[in-house]
Amino acid sequence: MIEAGALGLDAGSTTVKLVAVDEAGTMVWHRVEETEPDLTSQVEELLESTRKLLHRVDELPLIATGYGRGLVKQAGRKVTEITCHARGAYQWSGGGGTLIDIGGQDTKAMIMDRSGAVTNFVMNDKCAAGTGRFLEVCARRLRLSLDELSSTALSTETEVSISSTCTVFAESEIISLIAGGHPVPEIVRGLHRALLGRVGSLARGAGLRPPVMLSGGVAQSRAVRMLLAEELQCEVKSFSEPQLTGAYGAALLGLA
Repeated sequence: MIEAGALGLDAGSTTVKLVAVDEAGTMVWHRVEETEPDLTSQVEELLESTRKLLHRVDELPLIATGYGRGLVKQAGRKVTEITCHARGAYQWSGGGGTLIDIGGQDTKAMIMDRSGAVTNFVMNDKCAAGTGRFLEVCARRLRLSLDELSSTALSTETEVSISSTCTVFAESEIISLIAGGHPVPEIVRGLHRALLGRVGSLARGAGLRPPVMLSGGVAQSRAVRMLLAEELQCEVKSFSEPQLTGAYGAALLGLA
């Protein structure tokens, strides 16, 4: 049985992440599942499955974050994504800077001081065009996995400009571009550029401060990291488990 000191659960729009940390704040276990319609039942089943792996699960502090945190009735505390992502990123980076979280439902740019405190943040939650949902929809239309989307974008140095500022219209634009004979790699690179142009504007609006760190599932994309670095004209760093940043930060808060 694994000894843990606290649990953090990030109930996101796309995935649910559960992280266990020991008393020293080291991640000792985690699980990621696609978010189901009945989130309450999913969390119950997820916690039940941990009883076979973690010692004293029912006695551990559980902190919930994410858009569905209000449905996690087992949580002792429910904390905003801003706070949890910043806490997780600070633990991994050891300093301040700009943290960008490209989520499935929204994108957040957070400015952190040297102590890890958030001094400013800006959020895009009105349109899917600036979120991971944009790439997900485009990948489905092109019949590519998200990994294939990244490698395809990096297979060319030329790109097609995507003019649509709406995910729905961008999907229609893809169809028109393909019909017009434009190579798929150039379209895919253009889609990344369109997304990251919006993300870059968000980060600059928050008061961009190096170093720039990227969290969330989209941070696993090499194309996103490279093209965002071009957009911001600075290095963009990620973590070994960027998708778990919020859940990890929530678990760390459970130790306090």
